[in-house]
Amino acid sequence: MGVALITPFKDDESVDFAALGRLVDYQIKSGSDYLVVLGTTAETATLTAAEKDAVSRFIIDKAKGRVPIVLGVGGNCTRAIIEELETRDFTGVDAILSVTPYYNKPSQEGLYQHYSALARHTKLPIILYNVPGRTGVNMVAETTLKLAREFPNIVAVKEASGNITQVDEIIKHKPAKFMVISGDDGITFPLMTLGADGVISVIGNAFPKEFSRMVRLARSGDYANALEIHHRFTDLFNLLFVDGNPAGVKCMLHAMGFIENKLRLPLVPTRLTTYEKITAVLNELNIKY
Repeated sequence: MGVALITPFKDDESVDFAALGRLVDYQIKSGSDYLVVLGTTAETATLTAAEKDAVSRFIIDKAKGRVPIVLGVGGNCTRAIIEELETRDFTGVDAILSVTPYYNKPSQEGLYQHYSALARHTKLPIILYNVPGRTGVNMVAETTLKLAREFPNIVAVKEASGNITQVDEIIKHKPAKFMVISGDDGITFPLMTLGADGVISVIGNAFPKEFSRMVRLARSGDYANALEIHHRFTDLFNLLFVDGNPAGVKCMLHAMGFIENKLRLPLVPTRLTTYEKITAVLNELNIKY
């Protein structure tokens, strides 16, 4: 289980590095296998270039090599990403997560050429990220598999299409060492029964111990006990995204006392009704953290 870390903010919308440091320690001590930095859940689109550098460097320094670091490096201009790959300091970064180009809606050939260019300009392992609900384009199984077969440093795909048939097709035909990672907490368990390798999780921000245990149980084939944990969290899965991401998980973390319930526009906190439902479920779970 990797965790797509949030970016906590203070009331004045500055980055709350003290809270971020507590979260990093909480993740590592609670069993998260790796940290994903500057992904969607981090509200990266609302961070300045200086803030992105400061946040990524802070997390890398705080982690101190205790777990691998995956850094979000994506966009909708291939040349700009290549420039970043060639000029950025990637010290302490173990792999990159690169989302499919958004808004300009490339064809499958465009997606193939985009990732081919990235793979040729970095030696770092690349995790493809397919999330058509956000980007407006779905990378089909054929394209993912072609990239996986042709480029040794394209090592995994984070699949958040919600299309189980498509994910199963990738799992069925992928190279042996290529990893298929769930990008959706709610269907991680069923995907793992099909052979997926794990998850890059949102809810793991709040419950790293429990959710990483579910993943490990499923990886070992203990589906009965993994399913029990999955079912404990189904109500929260439904509430996580009802008001957008990361509003739901920030609401949880605020209720748990970790952070201020602050997002940057155009994102806003959950509605009061959602907050009340989330706190009610948290009380029912009665998990110590």
